[in-house]
Amino acid sequence: MTYENLDAKLVNALLGDGRASLRSLAEELDVSVTTVSNHLKDLESQGVIDGYTPKIDYDELGYDVTAILQLKVEGDALPDVTESLRGHDQMISVYEVTGDYDIIAVGKFSDTDGMNSHIKTLLNDPDIKESNTSVVLNAATEHEQFELDIDD
Repeated sequence: MTYENLDAKLVNALLGDGRASLRSLAEELDVSVTTVSNHLKDLESQGVIDGYTPKIDYDELGYDVTAILQLKVEGDALPDVTESLRGHDQMISVYEVTGDYDIIAVGKFSDTDGMNSHIKTLLNDPDIKESNTSVVLNAATEHEQFELDIDD
């Protein structure tokens, strides 16, 4: 086999089974275990693969309230507010965005009282000028990754 597209094929194989052994990956991709190992090390060192972690269903663990927070922030405080949000365990995504708001954050909570308390704590930050919170009624898709295109 040529090594053309090997990295993309390796990433796609790991998306299918992140716990696959080097041997099973090598068999699936029709290359040696050493080749798989070397390519994985390269992908990790380049930051393409940023770790191996289980996919958690937070709803099953009782964190079934998902809130989307949109925040307007004082201009020069954006990095500080973003970093503060990243430090909150229940904030699973934090984005600096364009548009009417400066930050969009997604949080998971065990109940609406916990969500409300968390949001009130955030709003005590004088650098947050305005907020809008939406509660997710149904997550049609969440935490999805996609396979890479492979040129044939």
